[in-house]
Amino acid sequence: MKKQFLEVGEVVAIHGLRGDLRLYPWCDPGDIERSARMYLDENGEQEYRVSYAKPHKNVYLVKLKGVDNPDDARKFIGKVLYMNRNDIPMKAGDYFIQDIIGLKVVDAENETVYGEVSDVAPTGANDIYCVCGTDGKETWIPAIPQVISKVDVDGGILEITPMKGLFDDED
Repeated sequence: MKKQFLEVGEVVAIHGLRGDLRLYPWCDPGDIERSARMYLDENGEQEYRVSYAKPHKNVYLVKLKGVDNPDDARKFIGKVLYMNRNDIPMKAGDYFIQDIIGLKVVDAENETVYGEVSDVAPTGANDIYCVCGTDGKETWIPAIPQVISKVDVDGGILEITPMKGLFDDED
């Protein structure tokens, strides 16, 4: 089941004198830059408007309206910020990272179950998905059309056509 409010990342520090937050991202950086609102809880009860969000080294600097000085910003350190999935327009075939994690990975041809997606790593060219098998072994698969046959987030299934040698039991 899709969560309405998705984790954006954790506030790890403050930056400067205007109340900027240093946010360590847990989601696609593009989602951070497009988000007009962020929330301090996973139920969307504490809403903050985003003045700006911009990359800075390995974090994002996020300015929330009403958080105007270091004292205001300090209360956010260690907190997780959330976004409402409805605030981010998505094209057909695009998914939030958090929707992919937990999907059962099955072979598109013979329905062999390989495990489930436990992590997603962006590489620049394409994402790669970590598939954790029932034996605990991890296999990284490229999220490219030649491998990913079908993504059914609502059904909890990721169908793949594995490339030769991707899994040890391949011919």
